[in-house]
Amino acid sequence: MRDISMHVLDIAMNSIKANATVIKIMIIESDETIRLIIKDNGCGMDKETLNSVVDPFFTTRKTRNVGLGIPLLYQNVKRTSGKFNITSSLKLGTAIEAIFNRKHIDCIPLGDINETIISLILLEPLIDFIYTRKNSFKKYVLNTKKIKRVLNGVKINEKEVIDWLKADLLNFSMAF
Repeated sequence: MRDISMHVLDIAMNSIKANATVIKIMIIESDETIRLIIKDNGCGMDKETLNSVVDPFFTTRKTRNVGLGIPLLYQNVKRTSGKFNITSSLKLGTAIEAIFNRKHIDCIPLGDINETIISLILLEPLIDFIYTRKNSFKKYVLNTKKIKRVLNGVKINEKEVIDWLKADLLNFSMAF
């Protein structure tokens, strides 16, 4: 994958397929690293699946013989001498942490993370997304559950709401 935001989209889609109702996405940036954490409350994985998940020739899907999302994330992290960890419990969910060494020549860019978050909200408006992005100076949190409460019945995927969310995300990301 060409950037971290595409990994976020892929992993979040895995969470959706695992019947998650809450997906937490956190990006913590420093001069040295980009730390990505994605947690969900989906169906989780058994030990055998968890132990095989970074193997590109392993998949639980019946439609194809490979599952490349997590293995590609793992590979991109390792190429930067970064760190990767995945934990999962059946019926409790999965957590992935990927730490990229951003000064490494092989570190992929963050990409358009704002558009990725908006795309997820548009694709799955019933799922609650908690997106956090922070660096040493600023912290931004977008919690769709809280936003839905304030909207009082207006759908989060209405054009005006999405336009407001895009502007809010853009406003904050300009500080990075």
